[in-house]
Amino acid sequence: MLTNRQAATTNTTNTTTTPKSTAQANLSSLPTELQLAISSLLIYPDALSLKHTSRTFYHLVDTGVELKIDWLVSRRKLHLECPNDRACDLRSDLRFCRGSVALLMKRRREHVECDARPGIGCIVYATPTCIHRKRSTSRWLSPLHTDIYLSVKLWCALVPVLLACLWAAMSI
Repeated sequence: MLTNRQAATTNTTNTTTTPKSTAQANLSSLPTELQLAISSLLIYPDALSLKHTSRTFYHLVDTGVELKIDWLVSRRKLHLECPNDRACDLRSDLRFCRGSVALLMKRRREHVECDARPGIGCIVYATPTCIHRKRSTSRWLSPLHTDIYLSVKLWCALVPVLLACLWAAMSI
């Protein structure tokens, strides 16, 4: 019978000697040159998220003015919502359009803007269709049934008015 320590050492030796084992590398284990090359290919929301994952990436990842402008221009080309606030301070991530950019990034994480227009596809993964977008489960909230929902609301408002008119006409 093996003790926990012996079992742990046999497991580690077995995994290192088998040819099928793959060591999973993460971004922080890569050389700094590769980290810089990868971070330079990111768009603003991804670069900002990476920047705030660790102290190393905070000083390594550049989220400067050019990256912010490129992100805003790409959103404009896709006809997506852009902050129109004239108080956007491009020099600082903290003051960059204050609340509107945070809302846009949240909507991006939740895939709200994916497939918003025909042909856009998934904005996050750059695929033709988005499989990560949450579909509306409620029939009444879906855009296809909005007219039915409005007509039901209209009938609920009109029925009391019509009954009041009939009651007033009969009492005369």
